[in-house]
Amino acid sequence: MLKAMGLELNTEMREQILHWLATGIPYEPLVDKVFAELCGRLVCCGVALSRATLHLRVHHPQWLGTRLTWARGQSVAKVETIAYDVEATDVFRRSPFQLAIVGGLRVRQKLQIVGPHRFAVYEELKLAGHTDYAAWPLDHTQGRRHLLTFATDRHDGFGAEELALFDALLPWLSLVSEIRVKSELARTLLDTYVGSHASAEILRGATRRGAGATIDAAILVCDLRDFTHLSDRLPRDQLIEILNDFFDAVGEPIEQHGGEILKFIGDGLLAVFPMDDAQACMHLIAAVREAYQAASLLWRQGERMRFGMGAHLGEVNYGNIGSRHRLDFTVIGSAVNRAFKLEALTKRLRRPVLLSGEFVDAAACHEQTERLGRHTLEGIETAIEVHALRF
Repeated sequence: MLKAMGLELNTEMREQILHWLATGIPYEPLVDKVFAELCGRLVCCGVALSRATLHLRVHHPQWLGTRLTWARGQSVAKVETIAYDVEATDVFRRSPFQLAIVGGLRVRQKLQIVGPHRFAVYEELKLAGHTDYAAWPLDHTQGRRHLLTFATDRHDGFGAEELALFDALLPWLSLVSEIRVKSELARTLLDTYVGSHASAEILRGATRRGAGATIDAAILVCDLRDFTHLSDRLPRDQLIEILNDFFDAVGEPIEQHGGEILKFIGDGLLAVFPMDDAQACMHLIAAVREAYQAASLLWRQGERMRFGMGAHLGEVNYGNIGSRHRLDFTVIGSAVNRAFKLEALTKRLRRPVLLSGEFVDAAACHEQTERLGRHTLEGIETAIEVHALRF
């Protein structure tokens, strides 16, 4: 027993920690804050904890997971993203992480020993003053496995009672972390596939077919040119790379200027800039200019990255539309149709960006455009005034 060493844990606080985890901690939705609070409670309980990490696979579009790192004296955990290719590196393959994740067993290593350690991370921890290290697989449902590590800088390392406490809290931490990881994953997936505003609406409960709202918005439609020709000539991987580069060039300025991409349609996209922002139209123009500049730099042969854009504004219906079992959170309305028709008109007028007269009037950007007169849009009886954006 640790009592003989003068290191007895506070039994009451130990039970409080387990009860705290067992209740699910409803007041704290973020896993990094739960983890930091857990580490603080362990120290108060008498655990000689000097460092702890929690490695979570979150499958974000840009990274595989996150690493939460806590150190003694910190009230918060440091959050870092982990790249998708990390598990293919030699550093990962030659680490205790590989043993714990693949083997599913606890890994333990006393760090103050003579001679080099088996893994580089052990040497790093030893040089930082830590004396003992332990890692556990943290299992969630559906076979998803994460990793939890604890380290101490006490001379004798962890005691049996401390390790027993870690073992006891593991299943409760697994439940608590899984709830939060899945909540964050749901938000990430919704943000990725429907956009941040639609994501927030859906998470608030806007899941019934027909649910939504009528809003005023500036609407932007963009379409890549000659994609059919490229599809016939290029291999699949190269074609996907071209599309991704194109959507990066066009999409990032839209989002940076407050727009929301509602959907990618083959080689095109539909985005809106809600008019509750008085500068929405000017933000759209700024996004278009940056997108045009970014896309023009992608290829030395300019003809390979030609595209058309149409912009209009008006009242749109924003919400859930679709079948009983498959919904799309999008916008519909005559204003949306006109934006699509303006984009199609760019091919005939050979201008990359066309704006409706209503949009130009609202944006007060006449000095940035060239008036092209009134044109009839396909399927729309009344001709509208059309402007081309100057570059």
